[in-house]
Amino acid sequence: MRKPFIAGNWKMNMLVDTGKGLVAQLKDRVRDVKGVEIAICPPAVLLPAICEEAKGSNIRVGAQNMYHENSGAFTGEVSGAMLKSIGCTYVILGHSERRHIFGEPDGLINAKVNAALAIGLKPILCVGEKLEQREAGRTEDVVGLQVVAGLYGVTAQQMEDVVIAYEPVWAIGTGKTATPSQAEEVHQLIRGLVTETYGEEVGQSLRIQYGGSVKPDNARGLLGLADIDGALVGGASLEAEPFSKIVMAAVE
Repeated sequence: MRKPFIAGNWKMNMLVDTGKGLVAQLKDRVRDVKGVEIAICPPAVLLPAICEEAKGSNIRVGAQNMYHENSGAFTGEVSGAMLKSIGCTYVILGHSERRHIFGEPDGLINAKVNAALAIGLKPILCVGEKLEQREAGRTEDVVGLQVVAGLYGVTAQQMEDVVIAYEPVWAIGTGKTATPSQAEEVHQLIRGLVTETYGEEVGQSLRIQYGGSVKPDNARGLLGLADIDGALVGGASLEAEPFSKIVMAAVE
């Protein structure tokens, strides 16, 4: 049985005080939740304060990005070793905004995945197609390449610590959401690719989140499907009430 995983991606939002306040509210709302893993991923500058605020709770903390070297002359970058040292458990890698705004290619994302695993961080590898790619019937090719390239060099044992998030680019921050059947179809594709590479046991234990305008009113329909194991939540993670409602949908 795969444990559902709800993670909130704050993107470039929140300040220290507002972020700590949100975590304090969340801790109160989800303190009795069992059987669902919960994480929040704030901007890098907030990570030390948020890790401290979340300490001792059932909320894990992840970063939104990292560099693939542990140290060196890489001005403006943050290493996995740094994230690990302050208490991060997860790191989001290959988010569509990193791919399409900042131009990160599959090879760089793969280097980050391997670096995260080597340092003991759990990567949330994001994959997803643009609207024009879906309309051209290329979803399977685009997502398949991102999965295969992103996991290059990752061992079957390391796959225990990998989460994949399917985020159709056309549904991120647009208010549009993939229908449950559209999402499930791509989740099945991803699980099939991982099963082909690593075997049935790894494929069936892999957790695959859905991301893309997830809200309390659509969460239950998505999370109730066989191959959707959680959600990577954007805007709805910036307030305690909607985010905790999504967590409760996973509980149910």
